[in-house]
Amino acid sequence: MADKSSSKPLIRVLAGETTSIPPIWLMRQAGRYLPEYRALRAKCGTFLNLCFNAKLAGEVTLQPIRRFGFDAAILFSDILVIPHALGQRVSFETGEGPRLEAIDDPVKFGRLNETVDHDVLAPVYETIGLVKSQLPADTALLGFCGAPWTVATYMVAGFGANEQIPARLFAYRHPDIFAKLIATLTEASAAYLIQQFKAGVDAVQIFDTWSGVLPPDEFETWCIAPCAKIVAAVREAIPEAKIIGFPRGAATKLDRYVERVPVDAVGLDWMIDLDFARDRIHSRRPVQGNLDPLVLRAGGAALDRAIDAVLAAFAPRPFIFNLGHGILPDTPIAHVEHLVERVRGS
Repeated sequence: MADKSSSKPLIRVLAGETTSIPPIWLMRQAGRYLPEYRALRAKCGTFLNLCFNAKLAGEVTLQPIRRFGFDAAILFSDILVIPHALGQRVSFETGEGPRLEAIDDPVKFGRLNETVDHDVLAPVYETIGLVKSQLPADTALLGFCGAPWTVATYMVAGFGANEQIPARLFAYRHPDIFAKLIATLTEASAAYLIQQFKAGVDAVQIFDTWSGVLPPDEFETWCIAPCAKIVAAVREAIPEAKIIGFPRGAATKLDRYVERVPVDAVGLDWMIDLDFARDRIHSRRPVQGNLDPLVLRAGGAALDRAIDAVLAAFAPRPFIFNLGHGILPDTPIAHVEHLVERVRGS
């Protein structure tokens, strides 16, 4: 594992170093806003076919590095490969997002495998090796997984539901079964991240995209506790593993997350108060974020003001520049180019 002596700026930040220019990458930086991605996507059939084709997934991973020179490449895959590797049927419908065979009653939970099938995930590990061999020496390679709560919301509802009401109801009505599902996902996610490190990633991010819909007690139970267990399990196998946590929408609950989940950096969404994030979170941990994806799409003077505000708040300490969530598909490429130039001061 890399440390402050690393040639990779992002890894140095995760080790606690303040860099003169913050490293930058963007969530969903490999995706539909890039014409080269759209051209490749049109040739490969289903989305899962693309995720599990190591050569093509590797090409997609590298596309934004070639175009923008980001400081990190993030593995092209999806958080729902874990349910797929646990035996749940997963598909992606064009224009509608993921569709899963819903676990909407306790009986259906028993159809899942108890452990993740690494043979199913083998193409992902192969992708990591292919990308690693082609990245510039100073560019980090990030792996990732979805946090157990967020992945479970899709598994229970069968799709991305409004405020994830089906999963929240299931957790209230069947807490023992839901706890078993979370435990299965926690073990599977840790095993998946460990294999990603062994395949060659420099760091990983745990995406808890839907943590913000949870009230405080459930946030503690379904977000904080499972993520803490994942970090502990990964570090037991990979002691120097660098891990970023991203509990989107956590707001002031992020204070508790930082206290309980020993990630190396915390991803901030664009909704968080900058003063709170600077004083309560950044004073204790490196942070990553948190430009509004919509202002990147808008561009112009609003974009410049937003970039400058993020830099003013966070650049004086260890900091990774990113969006507060994924880049929007209709974001102009020129706006991304401008963002990179302004962050780097060129």
